[in-house]
Amino acid sequence: MANKTVSVTASLGSGWAISSDIRDHKVVIDQPQASGGTNEGPTPLEYFLFSIAGCVGSIGRIAANQQKIDLKGMEIFVEADLNPKGLMGLETEDRVGFQQVRISAKIDADLSDAEKKIFLDEVCERCPLHDNTKLETEVLHQLA
Repeated sequence: MANKTVSVTASLGSGWAISSDIRDHKVVIDQPQASGGTNEGPTPLEYFLFSIAGCVGSIGRIAANQQKIDLKGMEIFVEADLNPKGLMGLETEDRVGFQQVRISAKIDADLSDAEKKIFLDEVCERCPLHDNTKLETEVLHQLA
């Protein structure tokens, strides 16, 4: 199967809101009002964690269909901690990003707890965002 390129274009105007039209979906990233934004959407960090949860859920559905598992649903919890000093431009010895991302899932299927654990492990191994977070991924940036 050939590689697939996924891309988005986002626009920042005069305020904090960043918008994008992705496959006919208007998506907005913003900051809470207490941080100077207008609270039109989640923050980039919240979207990042939501993306991981969404990827785990999507791969869960694919894997369940392939394995003929009657997956009635999943509830995926994702949380992470970071030291905000770096993103604020302050000196810190911590990384700027999340130090650790924690994922847990409630799986509604007729599987034992041991089978659910095996299923979740497989799903996470197949999830591209789990992979990008777990392993080093080269990120390039340039002026357009």
